[in-house]
Amino acid sequence: MSNESTPAEPEVMEPTFWRKNGWSARVIKNEEDDGWAVEIRKQGISEPVLISPWVMGRDKKNPKPFDGPAFATFVKTASEVLDRSARQRDQAMTKKLSIAWEGRWYEVRLELVADEYDPHALLSAIDDAGATVAKHRVPANFKFTRDVANGWVRGGFSEP
Repeated sequence: MSNESTPAEPEVMEPTFWRKNGWSARVIKNEEDDGWAVEIRKQGISEPVLISPWVMGRDKKNPKPFDGPAFATFVKTASEVLDRSARQRDQAMTKKLSIAWEGRWYEVRLELVADEYDPHALLSAIDDAGATVAKHRVPANFKFTRDVANGWVRGGFSEP
């Protein structure tokens, strides 16, 4: 994904191509069969977000033209795909364990920071009131296990 700000492209509403609010939908030949598919793209992302089957028109040969509701449905579905992908990526970058010590619960987290030049991780502890009680930078290959987390909490959250 690009973080750069790109100017909005002009709206287009043609029978087989729509572009609006940073999204575009184009009818393409379905490589899997004799039918049609729709390729949904988001401005700033090089690959299609979604490719979905599309229906034939009345002549059973050409694709059915786009309309507003179809475009809105494709954009909603593609947005959900992006959201799900972002959640999965975030979950893969964060590991969490719950640790009890001296009558309190702590959520111990290891968050990987995928920096191209300086990859590292952040080890943190959040108490049961939601306050961050400790946060330390650790190597990206930091071994995060229940034993390590327990030892860190019991040791008073000192730098690992």
